[in-house]
Amino acid sequence: MADQVQEKKKPKSIEDLSGVGQAVLNKLIDAGYSSLEAIAVASPQDLSVAAGIPLTTAQRIIKEARDALDIRFKTALEVKKERMNVRKITTSSQALDGLLGGGIETRTMTEFFGEFGSGKTQICHQISVNVQLPPEKGGLSGKAVYIDTEGTFRWERIEAMAKAAGLDPDTAMDNIYYMRAINSDHQIAIGDDLQEFIAKNPSVKVVIVDSVTSHFRAEYTGRENLAARQQKLNKHLHQLTRLAEIYDLAVIITNQVMARPDMFYGDPTVAVGGHTLYHVPGIRVQLKKSRGNKRIARIVDAPHLPEGEIVFAITEEGIRDAEE
Repeated sequence: MADQVQEKKKPKSIEDLSGVGQAVLNKLIDAGYSSLEAIAVASPQDLSVAAGIPLTTAQRIIKEARDALDIRFKTALEVKKERMNVRKITTSSQALDGLLGGGIETRTMTEFFGEFGSGKTQICHQISVNVQLPPEKGGLSGKAVYIDTEGTFRWERIEAMAKAAGLDPDTAMDNIYYMRAINSDHQIAIGDDLQEFIAKNPSVKVVIVDSVTSHFRAEYTGRENLAARQQKLNKHLHQLTRLAEIYDLAVIITNQVMARPDMFYGDPTVAVGGHTLYHVPGIRVQLKKSRGNKRIARIVDAPHLPEGEIVFAITEEGIRDAEE
């Protein structure tokens, strides 16, 4: 009986947190803390300043929010069971799905990097359509957020891919929330706003940033600006990773490659972003051009996937298996 009473008292929203009156509530919402998730991952200092409340009150509110969301130490077995519930979005290529362990994973950031024309943006378009499919067809019956930093988004491709997937093109486009990021500050601001946006739109199941590094690369040129760029980029990547974990959604980022003329052995192209990107994404996939419409995908880094390489194709209808 006591457990049932305890269950009833579990906060469902920030209004339910003890000691949060209307005045504090308004301040929290104005500062962007509009959900339990946002409060649970906040620092007590930031929350205290934003809401004008004592540090001890901020600490208590954060603890309550974490308890409500079950953010705590877990056993390895619990982690295993959670991992078994990770959902996947098909890429429309069985070979590429196989390489990724069944498709694009939720609760994970997947990075596709490669030279211009290697298929990064095509995969992003395909996933923003496929996430809308029902689970039995490899989707999540969800919606997509598409952040475009280079103006590469094409509604015409969405239309063609949606028709090929058996979806109504207008409905498919209505289920993709699009935003053009103007510069790196705007890109980070969009990341901040996403927390609130997804809390209000829980049907969003994938967030795509194409490409994640272009603004940072253009604005922070020269070695003297490298540390500032990496710090800012790191903040943005952690924003996105947190979204994936808290809201059980997939995050896809794309990245360009730059030439390494000093490299005589191995691949002379490396992903932009340096060590920051090596440490954050959960799955890193390199894309390369091949003959005609064929592309090569190779797992470069994934803690739970074997290294491998496959060939897929980009057709009028979208991403497909390459025909022999």
